Amino acid sequence: MKVVPPEPFTFEGGERAVLLLHGFTGTTADVRMLGRFLQKRGYTCHAPIYKGHGVPPEELMKTTPSDWWYDVEKGLEKLKNDGYEEIAVAGLSLGGLMTLKAAYTFNVKGIVPMCAPMTTSKNKERLYQGVLQYAKEYKQLEKKSDEDIDKEMEAFKGTTSDTLTSINEFIEEVRESLDMIYAPAYIAQAKKDEMVELKSAEIIRDEISSDEKKLQWYEESPHVITLGKEKQELHENIYQFLEKLAWGKDN
Repeated sequence: MKVVPPEPFTFEGGERAVLLLHGFTGTTADVRMLGRFLQKRGYTCHAPIYKGHGVPPEELMKTTPSDWWYDVEKGLEKLKNDGYEEIAVAGLSLGGLMTLKAAYTFNVKGIVPMCAPMTTSKNKERLYQGVLQYAKEYKQLEKKSDEDIDKEMEAFKGTTSDTLTSINEFIEEVRESLDMIYAPAYIAQAKKDEMVELKSAEIIRDEISSDEKKLQWYEESPHVITLGKEKQELHENIYQFLEKLAWGKDN
């Protein structure tokens, strides 16, 4: 059985645009509800799919953050080519890291990093366990036998090191550049995050140079905060943050 790969989406809503970025091993499904919410309130939302995501996990292990960053750049380029001059960026987990990089690389209107990792000491083991779980669930969706899954998982375990190492290097790269971020920022962090150390959110808040910045904790949410029980509150808070940005004015 073949799993149908997810697609990028563009929800046209108005002249203000938001680039939405999913997490590692995730897909645009991570941010689809947020995109629809914002579209109904006048925002155009585009979400790219990173290379190696939504396809067999063996393909994911052939990619690195530089591949995914290229997809982020192409997403921004698409919005600009479609005529959107003012763009905010919001991203989950790895997408939060990409959001922060976008803030010091491009002129963006505002940023919403959600559950973005800033530490690497415990991160590699958590990433490793997370990617193994992802791989097993993908193979189960393909309706493979338990015997085949066990055999393929043993082979898969030997392929993860380079990609996971590159993610930790990317975290360090972004952290070293936080002081170059001046865009208004709404930092969302789930208190029940099982992947990211909670102090990551405080590191972002304390080290970015933005005059306008807020850290909001979500007490009952897991790592994929966009799909958690507080998602409606999160959506509304992001909308309110976007509404306060200086749209139509120079940054």
